[in-house]
Amino acid sequence: MKRCPTCNRTFTESHLSFCLDDGTPLVSVAEPADETTVVSPTSSHTQSGPAPTQPYGPRDFTTPAYVPPDSQAPGNSKKRRMWPWVVGILGVVLVAFVGLVIAAFIYLPQMMSDRMLSRNLENSNSNANAEPGNNNSLTPMPNSNAVAANENVNSNAEGSTTPTNHADVLSTLTDLEHDWTVANINADKKALERILADDYVAIVNGRSVGKVEYINTITRDTTTQDWSFEELKLDLKGTRATLSGIVKFKTADQEAAFRFVDKFVWRGGRWQATGSEISQVS
Repeated sequence: MKRCPTCNRTFTESHLSFCLDDGTPLVSVAEPADETTVVSPTSSHTQSGPAPTQPYGPRDFTTPAYVPPDSQAPGNSKKRRMWPWVVGILGVVLVAFVGLVIAAFIYLPQMMSDRMLSRNLENSNSNANAEPGNNNSLTPMPNSNAVAANENVNSNAEGSTTPTNHADVLSTLTDLEHDWTVANINADKKALERILADDYVAIVNGRSVGKVEYINTITRDTTTQDWSFEELKLDLKGTRATLSGIVKFKTADQEAAFRFVDKFVWRGGRWQATGSEISQVS
């Protein structure tokens, strides 16, 4: 005989392992001495009919009581499955934020640089196209349009007016040529630094020499005793001036003559040399 520990119903069928009412595993009990079937007062079934077929086989009766699946809380599984979605969404947001930060570091400086360059070009074009206060032409050298625009900006910033009198400019540049010659003879690098513009280029024996190389390689001349300028000619065009002529050097035992073409620009309130070509006169 077997009994349900939950509802106390007893069963005499040897093949039953679970209670037909609540599915609880049955427990074996001793049969009464008179072999009379004991029926629980709470049972609503009789033993007259055939016993229903039980799909379950024998099992260990010491295992815990069976709990139907629907007895579990339905909300637990849903709560357990939500955290992967939350983690995934947070990961996507974090990746997007990091991508935006990297893009800002890469493209923002380039955008700022392009914007500043565009403004500089607009300012240069407006200054270059603006008419000056006098009637003189501001025609730059053929290969220095950008430099001419910067010179106009610098001249306006200094508040100085470009000299326009031909005779005065010729006298000023002649004195500057004498100072330049003295600086060359004495290798006075400080004076050359002031006379030569930063973009100065000289043609020496067919080779281009910049300002830095010119100053660094110059040496003191101890043989020249006197010098003079002849056939000076000035070509003045706005902030640009070209002075050409012949310079003669005298030493103790000989005399040498050189033909030169020196180019100047009015910049920072003074004339500065931007280029020179020299060749010996036979």
